[in-house]
Amino acid sequence: MSAPARPLVLPDDAHNRGLLRSVRPADWRNPAPAARYSLVVIGAGTAGLVSAAAAASLGARVALVERGLLGGDCLNVGCVPSKALLRAAKAAAAVRAAGEFGVRVPAGWSVDFAAVMERLRRLRAGIAPHDSAERFRRLGVDVFLGEAGFVAEDAVEVAGTRLPFRRAVIATGARAAAPPIPGLAEAGFLTNENLFWLTEIPRRLLVIGGGPIGCEMAQAFARLGSTVTLVDVADRVLPRDDPDGAALLRARLASEGVRFLLGTKVLRAAAKGSEKAVTVAHGGQEEALAADAVLVAVGRAPNVDGLQAEAAGVRVGRGGVEVDDRLRTANPRVYAAGDCCSAWKFTHAADAMARIVVRNAFFLGRARASALVIPWCTYTDPEVGHVGLTSTEVEARHGPVRAITVPLEDVDRAVLDGEPEGFVKVLTAGRSDRILGATVVARHASGMIGELSLAITHRLGLRALSATIHPYPTVSEALRKAGDEWQRSRLTPRVRRMLGWLARRGT
Repeated sequence: MSAPARPLVLPDDAHNRGLLRSVRPADWRNPAPAARYSLVVIGAGTAGLVSAAAAASLGARVALVERGLLGGDCLNVGCVPSKALLRAAKAAAAVRAAGEFGVRVPAGWSVDFAAVMERLRRLRAGIAPHDSAERFRRLGVDVFLGEAGFVAEDAVEVAGTRLPFRRAVIATGARAAAPPIPGLAEAGFLTNENLFWLTEIPRRLLVIGGGPIGCEMAQAFARLGSTVTLVDVADRVLPRDDPDGAALLRARLASEGVRFLLGTKVLRAAAKGSEKAVTVAHGGQEEALAADAVLVAVGRAPNVDGLQAEAAGVRVGRGGVEVDDRLRTANPRVYAAGDCCSAWKFTHAADAMARIVVRNAFFLGRARASALVIPWCTYTDPEVGHVGLTSTEVEARHGPVRAITVPLEDVDRAVLDGEPEGFVKVLTAGRSDRILGATVVARHASGMIGELSLAITHRLGLRALSATIHPYPTVSEALRKAGDEWQRSRLTPRVRRMLGWLARRGT
């Protein structure tokens, strides 16, 4: 007897049924295939949807194949549901902090976790039509639901149907990676792929992983009422981000009740009645942790199983589909984009890579993935945004690094909003004002980092930031202050004497 099919999404309610009507219609019939497609897209996450829509808008004959849910991780188990959850957690935190602003909140208020998750599902279902099978059919794309595998260098097969192509793009995304911890699979654990199925909040939540997902969910569940412990083998959270920003975030989460066990290895796990018993080692000691749920957030693994890549001459390695800088595989007919081939596993990176694929595949383009300037943000409170090089990278490539830092406690709007924790840090090299990297730690860092991304992309410097008028009072004024600080740093004693002489002469 075969095992029962794993549900696509839970719980079975009106909102999730609405989601499935958009991204996995039960009555969908695959179309009759064209004799040959200009482009076959395997995977209907961000990279696949952008590739298909862009090619179809050019008049190309496009087939889009998806084995799971259209919309990929971003819509179904990533950006959309996680940000809905984070917004609810932020509302809970605001109620707790209301007294600081002279606002009195009645005693006995509470978080209705079931209502929080119902809102999440409702909003996700409302967004889903943007990624729906029906929408892409209206765009002129042939949408096929089923598992796709290469059967030749210029053909894919799905549900017994052969799809010949001139070009193809692999956009199969990635999935949550699971560490090889003895007993963990048997004990049961959550990842981002089923975390948003919850309808009851875990009283005790153990988070394994101190990266963006781990930090975001640790803060969200702590704010919503869980007792949260975060474990990571690294000695700091957010290892790819600025150390000062990571330290500030850790301090904030600790102040909100998150317990950190860093430099800690998870040895084993077991089910113990209705709870999970997890044994960890830190500081030369073993400690037994009890949790009602364990969330694993230790990274992403590319989805390359079932592709039959060898049939098309496509090479697959540990990092996923192997591509060159123009996103071509070893088979010049086949490209790849997004999480299945990139270290930058972000929705906006997948979007940008898909645009490179369409340009290079149809117009003999020479666009390079290495030329992309990709910002990223961890959506905690405060948010931690980064773009460009780290200080170590600046020093290795350009020589002595110079960091200009503006604390938010020096920015009026941040003080007025009660959010003085954070900073803007801009990296340059030597005496140059060219911005090579930047970090923003602020409640709205995700909205501010784009200006610095623009500056790096177009080789603008701190002079440009200093000369740009920002509305007052806003937190983004910190960017102008960074430019002003660089300008002031040019005023050596000799220059000051000269300017003073000119000023006196002019009076």
